[in-house]
Amino acid sequence: MDRLVIATRKSKLALWQSEHVQKVLEDAHNGLKVELAQMLTKGDKILDTPLAKIGGKGLFTKELEESMLRGESHLAVHSLKDVPMEFPQGLKLAVITKREDVRDAMLSQKYASLDELPKGAVVGTTSLRRRMQLLEMRPDLVIKNLRGNVNTRIRKLKDGEYDAIILASAGIKRLGLQDEVKFFTPIDTDIMTPASGQAALAIEIVNNPEVEKLVSVLNDDEAIIETTIERDFVRVLEGGCQVPIGINAKVNGDDISISCLIGLPDGTQILREKIKIKKENREDIGKKLAQKMIDQGAKELLEKAEYMALNEIL
Repeated sequence: MDRLVIATRKSKLALWQSEHVQKVLEDAHNGLKVELAQMLTKGDKILDTPLAKIGGKGLFTKELEESMLRGESHLAVHSLKDVPMEFPQGLKLAVITKREDVRDAMLSQKYASLDELPKGAVVGTTSLRRRMQLLEMRPDLVIKNLRGNVNTRIRKLKDGEYDAIILASAGIKRLGLQDEVKFFTPIDTDIMTPASGQAALAIEIVNNPEVEKLVSVLNDDEAIIETTIERDFVRVLEGGCQVPIGINAKVNGDDISISCLIGLPDGTQILREKIKIKKENREDIGKKLAQKMIDQGAKELLEKAEYMALNEIL
């Protein structure tokens, strides 16, 4: 096989991700030609409605997957945090790349940190996970939905629609947008727990051993360990876009530190767990953590969170 086609969205971040994979693959395999097939997804077209109300983050992958299933492309590059747990028949998750900065970040033209935000400040995010953690820390904040690609969101901040916005540090750094605003402040994971899979790229492919072998050069062992734990946790809890769930696993030598939380979107009720284990004991730890939370009432809490999200917030 001497030619691969990547199905990609047209946003600047999606193109950066696909072009990054394109370059690594062409550098790794002499004579391989990698092309990009750009397309708009439903998630790119519907910008006035929160994702959770119109089908979740899978709206950004459906058209790309259909392209692969029709044989028009061989792979698609996603942000892993946006990738659903299940894949259509004929497709598979083949690669998880080395992670960028896993932290969320606050961007603002006026304020350098969450602590500096004045009472009643308007903060932009459509993430229920971020909303929950912000309101737990600062119930006085006004959380306003924020849709659009990274550049659009930053423009809305500059236009004065928000006092601050919360985005993933990884996307800002990949696009080199740290200096687009006066203050770019990553938020420590002890203060705001990231989403499952945050800062890793995922490569979804047609179920073809030759394609899988070609893309395998992008796999990162530590990222695979961390994100497997995180995705197992979310899978057992059956948590989609409509519920606030955060989890971060971090490999440190022979140890893995894990912090996770679930709760209500208004921050009034949150379950947390934080553990450190030996790497050799990681088997099913994400599933076990999820079950521990279920034993503490997680399922009932998430049902309440989903109702609150769909009927009161989104």
